[in-house]
Amino acid sequence: MASERTEKEQHFIKLLKQNALKVTPHRLRVLQEITHKDAAISQPDLEKIVGKDIDRVTLYRILSSFEDKGIVHKIFDLNGTATYAICSAECSADHHHDQHVHFICSVCNSVFCLQEISLPKIPVPPNFTLHSIALNAVGLCDSCQKEA
Repeated sequence: MASERTEKEQHFIKLLKQNALKVTPHRLRVLQEITHKDAAISQPDLEKIVGKDIDRVTLYRILSSFEDKGIVHKIFDLNGTATYAICSAECSADHHHDQHVHFICSVCNSVFCLQEISLPKIPVPPNFTLHSIALNAVGLCDSCQKEA
């Protein structure tokens, strides 16, 4: 288990350095928490987890820099709260390649990336620039399905 954590931490260090971000304990901790769950995680949930160590403003700046660098992508849940999930290896500061469907549970509001379902290419009119596409599937996650 300790070697797995070390490998994961080494991956995070490499990821931060590749994106010209200083390696700090706070950034490493946020990456650890984001990748800890199968579902995306919201800033309020992250605050509850790391709030004793990382203040709200610092957390916001970390998430913002991660999004700007293509390390995480933001998905809004059913309440309009931003949740964050780790990006694919193809993402960069210039372009997010995380154009996939997100599944949102209508009971627990968890957000899951459905990486295997790609979104179609959307033709836009001349002189239009497409920045992102958001397609959400809403239903019951496996945990809520078992409880229903």
